Amino acid sequence: MSENIPIAVTMGCPVGIGPEIILRFFADHSDWGHHPAVVLGDLSLLIRIADQFKIPVRPTGWLPGQEIQPGTVPVLESSSLDKENLVWGKPNRDTALAMAKYIRTAVQGVLKGEFAAMVTCPIAKKALNEAGIHYPGHTEMLADLTGTDSYRMMMAGSRLRVVLVTIHEPLARVSELLTATELQDCIEMTTNALQKDFAIAMPRIAVAGFNPHSGEQGMFGREEIDIIAPVIDRYAGDAQLTGPWPPDTVFHKAATGEFDAVIAMYHDQGLIPFKLLHFKDGVNVTLGLPIVRTSVDHGTAYDIAGKGLADAASLSAAWQLATEIVVNRNVAEEKI
Repeated sequence: MSENIPIAVTMGCPVGIGPEIILRFFADHSDWGHHPAVVLGDLSLLIRIADQFKIPVRPTGWLPGQEIQPGTVPVLESSSLDKENLVWGKPNRDTALAMAKYIRTAVQGVLKGEFAAMVTCPIAKKALNEAGIHYPGHTEMLADLTGTDSYRMMMAGSRLRVVLVTIHEPLARVSELLTATELQDCIEMTTNALQKDFAIAMPRIAVAGFNPHSGEQGMFGREEIDIIAPVIDRYAGDAQLTGPWPPDTVFHKAATGEFDAVIAMYHDQGLIPFKLLHFKDGVNVTLGLPIVRTSVDHGTAYDIAGKGLADAASLSAAWQLATEIVVNRNVAEEKI
């Protein structure tokens, strides 16, 4: 893939911190190297925010195939919102439809080869659903748009990578959703991603238990005995896959270099330790899609939207990782 094919950055919720972190991200990147970024969003809104916060960048209109001018923020205009209806931290139907359009346009562009990958800024899930766009989150929407049946959420940082067996599910339902098929699929998808996207030839993967102390031999639950351990046994002889590890120790082991990734059974089991280490620079990666997608690891932050306090560290890390994955996939394909 040509190095000058841009990466699409979706603006996320227009009244959240997405527009601000995009502008701060561009202000920090004068030399793009591989795959420059292009924003899918609202040009007039970005211009107003750049002026409001005195961010030294210049948002300009852009169309696929156009040369990207140095020092600008190229924007593929995907909405034209009425500024009179925009209130910081108060999403409405118009902002919900706009953020959905950014996502759809980015997916279509990547599938057509106009973009090398897509990076997403945070959306308002409740606003989307109230506007009739019924998805639990970004991940499920992207899977639907790309016709993907099996997918996983990976949280990636310099010290810790976590992949989830179940994602946005009520905690009371996790046990019934935790099956051998789901766990095996997660293990194989994680292995493939670490090898192909992260260029780790022999990835070391730890599988967390479900219950306290991994069930303490059945005293605190049988998920480890009935589901998790039998799946791990299918990979007997593969010293790179181990578990089930007690959830209260395995993340420390991974963060200190013993493992390349941890497979967690449910959302908060994996994301609490991850965000403790990578609250500002964590990256969300969707595994299993036919496209490369990374995302910031934070929400719309309505409490600080419009106050000039947003930090672009996670967006910068998400763009950097998307670039690395594109490059690694190209190298892997050349070796085939």
